[in-house]
Amino acid sequence: MAESKSKIQSIREWVVDNKLKTVGCLWLGGITGSIAYNWSKPGMKTSVRIIHARLHAQALTLASLVGAAAVEYWDHRSGAKAERYAKVLHDNTFSHKE
Repeated sequence: MAESKSKIQSIREWVVDNKLKTVGCLWLGGITGSIAYNWSKPGMKTSVRIIHARLHAQALTLASLVGAAAVEYWDHRSGAKAERYAKVLHDNTFSHKE
């Protein structure tokens, strides 16, 4: 019987397979959240709000890139990436019958 994956394991695999989408979504969510937060503060100029949102999103992007690099490093060290590619290659290999 095959083991069912935990929610965290399936999320981690998705992040490994879609690093750029993850970083892009985090950036978009970060800048949106930061703009919403800064707009709730009265007395700030619009240009200052936009600059703060950009800085917050930039910091979040750097953090997510470091996280993606850490996941990639961990996969490389543990050999999980090689196992995953071997499984994909094995599943996609066609057996030719003569």
